[in-house]
Amino acid sequence: MDNSVFFPLLIVMVSVTYLIRALPFVLFKRKITNRRVKAFLEYIPYTVLSSMTFPAILYSTGNVVAAACGLVGAMVLAWKDRSLLTVALGTCAITFAVSLLLR
Repeated sequence: MDNSVFFPLLIVMVSVTYLIRALPFVLFKRKITNRRVKAFLEYIPYTVLSSMTFPAILYSTGNVVAAACGLVGAMVLAWKDRSLLTVALGTCAITFAVSLLLR
């Protein structure tokens, strides 16, 4: 990636990340007691991480179908309360097997 593209992207990313973290401090002067507002603010980092990760999941293998099968497998394993290592290894195995089947 060229520096003329990288640095503007980096500045935008840093700005957005800082705004998300600093905005609650600017908007709310006293301690937040509303449960809904607190819950909303607590889920923002997970939402941002998910929105950045989801497209990378689907386009990382070069085969969207295999990646989608791996994503579904990861969701099923996570739903069944498997460990992070089990979910990661299971997802890799599912994605690899489906990509071999689709050749």
